[in-house]
Amino acid sequence: MIKSPADLLAATASAWGLPLSSAQLAVFASYAAELTNWNERVNLTAIIGPDEIYLRHFLDSLSCALHWGDQPQSLVDIGSGAGFPGLPLKILRPAIRLTLLESVAKKAVFLEHMVGLLGLEGVTVRAIRAEEAGRDPAQRGRYDVATARAVAELRVLAEYGLPLLRLGGRLLAPKGAAAREEVQAAGPALATLGGELVGVHPVALPGFDDRQIVVIRKSAPTAERFPRPAGMPARRPL
Repeated sequence: MIKSPADLLAATASAWGLPLSSAQLAVFASYAAELTNWNERVNLTAIIGPDEIYLRHFLDSLSCALHWGDQPQSLVDIGSGAGFPGLPLKILRPAIRLTLLESVAKKAVFLEHMVGLLGLEGVTVRAIRAEEAGRDPAQRGRYDVATARAVAELRVLAEYGLPLLRLGGRLLAPKGAAAREEVQAAGPALATLGGELVGVHPVALPGFDDRQIVVIRKSAPTAERFPRPAGMPARRPL
């Protein structure tokens, strides 16, 4: 019988073919404890109970690994917030080079602190907007995978994420029940930005029946004019 949030994490990840070692589970426990501690002073997340942290943050994040294709070498997490889904994916696969984009300064400070506390190497925290990163030659076209959770609708996420990906890279967007409607609306944006839909995949998350991951592949170069200036993708989606 599963008796604790950690047991649920271990059992579900193993059932997904993503087994976690005792050392990795200890890192997740430290993450959960420090997130709870910081959240008393800084508003990082409304999800604060241990059960919810393990289920709706850790497992929801790890589900992205089921759909990232070949083992990625690099990942950029857009609007990382309290570190989801980027940090759990780094804990799962420590060799990944991870960049966390978080424009809110207090959240970026938390991310820097958490990376140090958990002893994670190969992680860069950048306190900038996704539009700035996408126009930076050092970031543009660099990544194998881009993730974005609870950031914006898919039309907007495509403009944030596709410029950052190499050809063949994947944008992974965890979504709720409205995923397919967002996909339909995003068709013109994907065509404009060089993306193509791979699929909308349900996530077997215990206790939830509406979690899905939208997977988009970068199939053609993104025109240099994208992303547009900061704020415009959200104000005027393609």
